[in-house]
Amino acid sequence: MNASVRIGARSLLAHRRRLFGTVLSIVLGVAFLTGTMVLGDTLRANFDTLFADANAGTDAVVRSAEVLDVPNAPGGVRAPLDEALTAKLRAAPGVSAAEPSVQGAGQLIGADGKPVGGQGPPTLAGNWIADPGLNPYRLAEGRAPAAPGEAVINRGAAKTGGLKVGDSTVLRTPDPVRITVVGIATFGADADGMGPSTFTALTLADAQAHLTPKGAGQVSTVRLRSDTLTQRQLVDGIRPLLPNGVEALTGADATAQSTADVSGGFLRLFTTLLLVFAGVALLVATFTIHNTFAIVTAQRTRENALLRALGAGRRQVLGTTLGEALAIGLLASVLGLLGGFGVAAGLKALFAAIGFTLPTGGTVVHPATILLPLLTGTLVAAVSALAPALRAARTAPLAALRDTAVDESAQGRSALVRKLVGAALVAAGLPAVVVGATRGPSLPLTVGGALALLAGTVVLGPVAAALAVRVLGAPLPRLRGTTGALARRNAARNPKRTAATATALMVGVAVVTLFTVFGASVKATLDDTVSRTFAGDLAVTAPAAGAGGSGVSPKLAPAIAALPEVRTAVGLGRGVAQLDGHGTRLGVADPLALAQVTDLGRIDGSLAALGTDGLAVSRAEADAHGWRVGSTVAMRFTDGAATFTVRALYQGGGVAGDYLVSRAAWQPHRVQDADTLVAVALKPGVTVERGRAAIGQLAREYGNPQVQTRAEYAASSASGVDMMLSVVYALLALAVLIALLGIANTLTLAVHERTRELGLLRAVGQTRPQLRAMVRWESVLVAAFGTAGGLALGALLGWALTRAADTAGTGSFALPAGRLAVVALVGLAAGALAGLRPAARAAKLDVLRAVASD
Repeated sequence: MNASVRIGARSLLAHRRRLFGTVLSIVLGVAFLTGTMVLGDTLRANFDTLFADANAGTDAVVRSAEVLDVPNAPGGVRAPLDEALTAKLRAAPGVSAAEPSVQGAGQLIGADGKPVGGQGPPTLAGNWIADPGLNPYRLAEGRAPAAPGEAVINRGAAKTGGLKVGDSTVLRTPDPVRITVVGIATFGADADGMGPSTFTALTLADAQAHLTPKGAGQVSTVRLRSDTLTQRQLVDGIRPLLPNGVEALTGADATAQSTADVSGGFLRLFTTLLLVFAGVALLVATFTIHNTFAIVTAQRTRENALLRALGAGRRQVLGTTLGEALAIGLLASVLGLLGGFGVAAGLKALFAAIGFTLPTGGTVVHPATILLPLLTGTLVAAVSALAPALRAARTAPLAALRDTAVDESAQGRSALVRKLVGAALVAAGLPAVVVGATRGPSLPLTVGGALALLAGTVVLGPVAAALAVRVLGAPLPRLRGTTGALARRNAARNPKRTAATATALMVGVAVVTLFTVFGASVKATLDDTVSRTFAGDLAVTAPAAGAGGSGVSPKLAPAIAALPEVRTAVGLGRGVAQLDGHGTRLGVADPLALAQVTDLGRIDGSLAALGTDGLAVSRAEADAHGWRVGSTVAMRFTDGAATFTVRALYQGGGVAGDYLVSRAAWQPHRVQDADTLVAVALKPGVTVERGRAAIGQLAREYGNPQVQTRAEYAASSASGVDMMLSVVYALLALAVLIALLGIANTLTLAVHERTRELGLLRAVGQTRPQLRAMVRWESVLVAAFGTAGGLALGALLGWALTRAADTAGTGSFALPAGRLAVVALVGLAAGALAGLRPAARAAKLDVLRAVASD
């Protein structure tokens, strides 16, 4: 075994330049995996710290026990408490301080008139808590709010919005509230805020007036501390004082629950998506690594045969090859581990660049974050080299006397097995993809079929490579003469190598194409939905549409309706309720007015009959629950249960959503009320420009929401898709880069393998420019094969995913020819780029030495 180690070490040193591309592929893949895990660990720890700091001085939290778990609301929505409970708790034994806390959505308008934040991290407003032990914020400048209209803002919001003490601005709650900044606060001792979120603190009376349903006498929670009791003793002592439907939990439990809400929702999804992209990068790297070891092993056939002739056993040859792979994998994984910290910082900067700022804090690394990437990178190298190592171990001693590097990908028993296995996978995967996309639909069946189809495509690659390269390269002999013909022949004569090299690029291009097609289809669906269901002339929406935005004031729609230019203006709000144990979003509007500016399709029943206990439901939802007009539906709100009657059925799938109630029905159950859209129909003869100008002037008094035409509203509804695609392209760029490294590495090794052949070509008159062009065109053909396969596979899977995800059957499919053409051109250009260095090395070969090489 010691001899195998020495031989492996010498072989590594002798062929280090050949293996550089392999090392770099592993480094990039492991770096992405490490960066993802480091970012996840850091964010988890940062959120832990944020919530721990927020509750650092709080020993107990009293809140409503009723919670509605609704989408995009970590921790759910809870009913408010009676403010009188605070005095009762303040007088309880062992309570040193008890302070009411009101919190809701509130978005600051900066000095430039633009909203501060709102593209992900929340924009919060609440009351200033007088007790320093219970208030996580500390005044850095100015004073606490004491009169109506006074506010303290966190330092981060002040910097972003260009605000300072003494400035006057607007706080959108969503009703516009004119405030004067009297203080600027830090979160804790010196942080600019609670992560990237913003916070505006008002007086208790102002917070109640603008953030609670009744406007007075209500609070979100009561925070308590004790100088004499433990947290558990304090909670046990106050529980008998709490009315029904109210609960108390320790500060530590409140922190743990807040952390779990974020970690179990946003963070889990966020890190899972990043790990998927890291997996794609490692998969692409695996093809590159395997191809490199296969070529190197084939080139060392005589070397291995001589070792066998001199007495080396099969285990020793196998151990030598695997030892090289393990050494390369371990070295590259260590380098990738170090590079992962830079990748984590880059990912954080990428999300900040698109407006999705993540919490800041020191880097946190768990032991698993070190061990897993190291183990993964090493195992990927070892597994990729296993098949070449077994082939090397089976090398016969007589092979030292002859060249045995024969490609058996298209002939013999192995080719038959490959064809049968590949055909079986494709035969199983393709129907599963089609059935899952069209009959059901079934997302699990579609994904399973997609994986089988991908595996089958990879297995059949060498079988199809020769024919595909000949077809793709058919124009080359006419365009480039003998040089093109030679490039075409070189790319086609070793189908197994060509397929293995192109497969890495094919996987990367397929994933890019899949997301491109899926994203274009989502945009088309949103465009079609708005065009089909929005019948108004103008739309008024919140200027910040992210999770932290506060929406549009419900008072704006009646004010717009009173304008002389406007025929109808109706606000569409969003309520929350629980149906069948699941949180559900409700559309809140005047149903008759909404029908004038949106197309609800055929109406069964009567929208006018909704009243205070009626419900309009889309037909798809009604069919799913077995409802019809007259059916009763049990719904639970934050203030308790209520029974509604289905009084109308409509088409659904549009801007109104699947459930619609009147404002009178929502009023008793509302929390912080807000509209997401004001749909406007202008009077006959009023131009869009004139109506827009009149509404825009009025809207400035309500926090300056956006006034858009129908086309602009449709485009803005789909703007998030482009943002998502930008992130996807940035993340997948690494996988494509690894694939291109594989092409360059394979060509470099192929040039070394064909040294004598290239020397003979030069000896019979081929010029150096012709030789460079031949190698470059060979690279382009390999890239063309991978790009074409990736485009076809990605388009098919993009169609299937679009159909499988469209459970309502109202989605649109779009094939963005322009973007896919760009993907194809980038793939071809990248292939040409990957061939530059191998072509330059080939052109530098000394003719006499090349002809004499063996």
